[in-house]
Amino acid sequence: MSSKASLLIIFLTVFIDLVGFGIVMPLLPLYAKRFGTDAHGWEVGLLMASFSAMQFLFSPLWGRLSDRIGRRPVLLVGLAGSVVFYALFGVATTMGSLTLLFVARIGAGIAGATISTAQAYIADVTTLEKRAKGMALIGAAFGLGFTLGPLFAYFGLPAVETPDMALSPWPGYSAAILSGVAFVLAMFKLPESHQPGAASAATHRRVLDVSSLRDALATPSLGLLLAAWFLCVFSFANFESTLSLLMKQQNQMSIKSICLVFAFIGLVLSLVQGGLVRRLSGKVAEAKLAFAGAATEVVGLLLLILCTHNYSLGLALTSLAVIVSGFAFMTPSVNSLISRRSDPAKQGGILGVAQSISSLARILAPIAGNRLLTIDATYPLWSAVVLMAIGGTLVLMAARGGHDYAPAK
Repeated sequence: MSSKASLLIIFLTVFIDLVGFGIVMPLLPLYAKRFGTDAHGWEVGLLMASFSAMQFLFSPLWGRLSDRIGRRPVLLVGLAGSVVFYALFGVATTMGSLTLLFVARIGAGIAGATISTAQAYIADVTTLEKRAKGMALIGAAFGLGFTLGPLFAYFGLPAVETPDMALSPWPGYSAAILSGVAFVLAMFKLPESHQPGAASAATHRRVLDVSSLRDALATPSLGLLLAAWFLCVFSFANFESTLSLLMKQQNQMSIKSICLVFAFIGLVLSLVQGGLVRRLSGKVAEAKLAFAGAATEVVGLLLLILCTHNYSLGLALTSLAVIVSGFAFMTPSVNSLISRRSDPAKQGGILGVAQSISSLARILAPIAGNRLLTIDATYPLWSAVVLMAIGGTLVLMAARGGHDYAPAK
């Protein structure tokens, strides 16, 4: 099979798997709340964080295992695991079991941590010149999955909302069916790209590479950039993980409407990243784009706070579009700055540190955000405003206090 055909199969398998994740994502905190979690929000936060925590721990393990036994078996095991644990999610909703819900999310996080293996597969079948274009397929699969997944959840729910509607098992079962389709597709159409023992085109990071962290902190301005990256990702994840409950509790939005809101968020993210960001990248300095993104997100968060006191659908959608657009500008710009200021010989390790920091932020943010939500509906949003403002300021400080890497003369 040609590399183009292999890339198409990888895209479809990742896309279908992420559609399954997108089906569950907007409903998860609502399910947890219905099952009688604690009043302080710790259990909801831990449930939201468990998926990211497992991906943080298992992504490098799956990657190294794929170096030894090949990419295809690891991808197949991951997809099979997704089938099992998304189905278990459906069972958990039927039984009303918070314990089973935790098991389902932990298992889905372990199974879904094979994204790094999919990236390694792309590295195996592409040349250096075409690798960036190949890796962009993963980003496209994410965007489409997060857009269409909530739509699947929307159409899978009953037309008339009832008190027990959130306990419908079909979002979980639908995600399992889609993962099963991806498994069959990979089983019969995806060839092996890497022979065990052969040199690997991709490097799989450790959970936290201490030596690379030291390298980053020893480089002027990189420490500030990594701190800014943590704060900005924490800020967005804090908002994202509490949005479903905020819309349900504060604005009395229906569950089906919440699914449409998440589909809208995925669509805006895809359009802005694929359109505006790509056109401006290279024409406008990354530091300016990153700061503009952080400032835009702060404005959007303030609008959403206003919306919690004076709700209107138009204001809610406008604020969400502004928030997501800001994040779409900030994310690639900060990553590009980190890359440009790193020694090329150490760049892979430093970018791995940045990814670890992002993962840690996504683990901690839901725990903090859902705790704050139990105190006041606007507290997660205000904390996101403060953190994003600090992160944007650190980006400006880093831009003025450092420069692109240049070999010593």
